[in-house]
Amino acid sequence: MDTLLPPELVTLARRVVEENRARGRSVALAESCTGGLVAAALTEIPGSSDVLDAGFVTYSNEAKMKTLGVSLDVLETFGAVSIAVAWRMAQGALEKSGADVAVAITGIAGPGGGSDKKPVGTVVFARAVRGADPQDVHADSRVFENNGRAGIRLQAASCALDLLLPDSPAPEA
Repeated sequence: MDTLLPPELVTLARRVVEENRARGRSVALAESCTGGLVAAALTEIPGSSDVLDAGFVTYSNEAKMKTLGVSLDVLETFGAVSIAVAWRMAQGALEKSGADVAVAITGIAGPGGGSDKKPVGTVVFARAVRGADPQDVHADSRVFENNGRAGIRLQAASCALDLLLPDSPAPEA
């Protein structure tokens, strides 16, 4: 298959498309540090329009607020790379789309921007499901091996695709 992306990412994206199509389930994405990489992986798959409803790349805090409804208070209190922000991003993606499930990704891909509390490689994921209790938060923070910006983004995209699989366990809040 002709692709710009690493084969392992495309293989996982194919599973996401096939398994969600089989369940009649549509997905949305709210991406920050991955910059649309997850949506790009899904759209490498012919017929992905059966599954992918929408993708939002909200890199800046302003875009997170305007596009997905993340509040300034949450951003200032917890920071852009936090469970609170990722959860609101996922909820916002559901609200702004017709999708059944949304996954949000926000993190620090480097090489700068890290701190002792949130080193480079810190990525937060959240998954929201339409009709589920919005107070039942499904989010988790991971620290990926710092093998460079591209490597961190690739690891984060793979994790997000895993979360879009219908039988994937929910991330823990």
